[in-house]
Amino acid sequence: MPSPVPMPRSVSRQHARVLSHAAVNAEYRHLVLGTDAAAAAARPGQFFQLLCPAPPGEAPFLRRPMSLYAADPKAGTVAFLYKVAGAGTRGLAMLREGEALDMLGPLGHGFRLDPSWRHVVAVGRGVGLATLGPLARMATAQGIGVTAVLSARSPELMLSDALFRRHGAEVLAVHDHDGTSDPAKVEAVLRGLVAAGRCDALFTCGSARLLRLLQRLAREFGLPGQVALEQQMACGLGMCFCCVRDFVVDGRTEHRRVCWDGPVFDLLEAVA
Repeated sequence: MPSPVPMPRSVSRQHARVLSHAAVNAEYRHLVLGTDAAAAAARPGQFFQLLCPAPPGEAPFLRRPMSLYAADPKAGTVAFLYKVAGAGTRGLAMLREGEALDMLGPLGHGFRLDPSWRHVVAVGRGVGLATLGPLARMATAQGIGVTAVLSARSPELMLSDALFRRHGAEVLAVHDHDGTSDPAKVEAVLRGLVAAGRCDALFTCGSARLLRLLQRLAREFGLPGQVALEQQMACGLGMCFCCVRDFVVDGRTEHRRVCWDGPVFDLLEAVA
């Protein structure tokens, strides 16, 4: 796997301005913020710690980690896709255009691409699709083709498909409602891509079941890969050790902090 890009040990805390904030479907919302240059230079796979407003009668205590959906250094913006699921995201959903959001980041190590790769495959589900979306832009900029296998319960809940297509990726959508997201069927699709010489590396996020499938194929075909892990965090800066997980490296179990050592890790070292 390509060597990690060193993460700057100084991060930016700012009150970012809400430029737009709208629902994209029945479950997810799209938030775009005006930011400083450091934040707008965030890499795909990195994340931010957001201090969400308090909804009526609730008091979110910790910042919420939010993976990057898009960053535009020229426009000075970052964007997030999120699902309203708890007190923090309920508070986040209250934000209106022109208001400010206390934001810390960018944090963590993002995705890495090997210039020798000609085509990569991204496989994701749920909010993991938001994390994988920016990978298409980075790959296209380096002349690497992308096939995205995107999974959702139904077509109306699909995320990131338009973003992948906008950056030239081929999108293969699979859904629960018609059975196309069945693991055996997804495996058949992936085996076809490998056989066609269109898979130099595998990327995933958002599903332990998909992670296990990709790990099995990576071992069988000798493919490299990376996974962006979703994990509860407190500080996001590696100090509290709230996000420690097990990894297997050269047959040994190691304990790593998802926020500081990741959140993107070698596909075969992560424990699903």
